Amino acid sequence: MTVRRIVPNIQVESEEQLGAGHDFYGLLGFEEVMNLGWVTTLASPANPTAQVSFLTEERTAPVVPDLSVEVEDVDAVYARVVASGAEVVRELRDEEWGVRRFFVRDPGGRVVNVLSHRPA
Repeated sequence: MTVRRIVPNIQVESEEQLGAGHDFYGLLGFEEVMNLGWVTTLASPANPTAQVSFLTEERTAPVVPDLSVEVEDVDAVYARVVASGAEVVRELRDEEWGVRRFFVRDPGGRVVNVLSHRPA
């Protein structure tokens, strides 16, 4: 299994806080690579897998995940997670912005968004 990137997800209360996070991390060299209104992802231009996301809500799932893990084959990981008996918080599905993902709860209670980008 190949892990491609890990992204911390920071839940904010308002669009104002979303903008403040954007501005602050911009001081550290991050640039916006995705903005869906309710979720913004910033990345390092020199190392595009170094990312941070800010979410005001989660529009397609019951909770905002604590972190995202991009894997090479999300279907294979999903099968292993289900077989392990871990708590699946949100079933595997395709999203309109080009990812296939599911949410699982880790032993410490954190929610992990596991995803793969779908081929274009």
